[in-house]
Amino acid sequence: MRNIVLSGLIVFSIIFLGFILFKDNPATKFLNSLNQSQKDKAMFSFSDSTKTRWHYVPGSMFQRAGISLAELDGEQKRLIEELLQSSLSETGYLKTKKIIDLENVLREISGDSVMRNPENYYVAFYGNPDLDSLWSWSFEGHHISLNFSILNDAQSIAPRFFGANPAIIPSGPRKGEKTLEKEEELGFQLINSMNPDQRKMAIFQENSINEIVTRNSIEVNPLSPVGIKFNDLNSSQKELFLSLIDEYLISMPEELAKKRMKNIEAEELGEIRFGWAGATSSGKGHYYRIQGKSFLIEFDNTQTNANHIHTVWRDFDGDFGKDLIKEHYANSDHHK
Repeated sequence: MRNIVLSGLIVFSIIFLGFILFKDNPATKFLNSLNQSQKDKAMFSFSDSTKTRWHYVPGSMFQRAGISLAELDGEQKRLIEELLQSSLSETGYLKTKKIIDLENVLREISGDSVMRNPENYYVAFYGNPDLDSLWSWSFEGHHISLNFSILNDAQSIAPRFFGANPAIIPSGPRKGEKTLEKEEELGFQLINSMNPDQRKMAIFQENSINEIVTRNSIEVNPLSPVGIKFNDLNSSQKELFLSLIDEYLISMPEELAKKRMKNIEAEELGEIRFGWAGATSSGKGHYYRIQGKSFLIEFDNTQTNANHIHTVWRDFDGDFGKDLIKEHYANSDHHK
């Protein structure tokens, strides 16, 4: 009898602990704050086609799935910020906030409060974080597309798009303020550290590309290999190259970023290429790409007199959680 009671207490404790953990999950806290009408806008089935339909243009130019910040009250907006903070590193969260704030700068410059609206960002959930081991969510609007996939305790974030317009604020009380500065500066440092023979390998095109090549494609395959390989760099250049890749990884939570960098260094480092197109100094259009076996980074700053940055990270096998979905189907009994 005593053992039965003890077993019952253990089971109850596990259930209660699970309830507390779910209750404290930032995604669950946000979804529980929504009324039914808001939930109907924010929640979709995991297989819904809008999960892979993404873009980085202003909200008025592209209809997004989900519920907008404009439709949330103050507490619900706070809970979205809490969810973003828990899903990104501090650096990634601050980049996100800074990019959103550039909508206020563009509104002051243009006078257009419809296209330039810092509340025209959308959050959407695919699957139910309370009930499903595999689910995803996205946060998207002008110059931001963050696509999170979660399988139990594992998380992936791809595609990841960050942009900045203006990259350097040209006038007003915030004149000179920069966004996505390191992604650009580290790229310049790397290309300008190269000797003439290295530059011949690295620079694959004289004129810049005025947009990321992959645009808002649902699925991306490796682009034609261009640029200089990691193994053709000297030791200081290799360190600089790794710092540049790391700048794209540090938007993710620290442990996830470390794990990904470790995998890159172990599996594909020597074959990663750095390719450049356009000017090698600021003020004129320039573009670079970094491509390995598993991932692609694109950077361009050509539009708006080279003061308008687009950056993206794509995972060939992991965009929109493809790798986690594959793992889920392989290991779930009801899918066998």
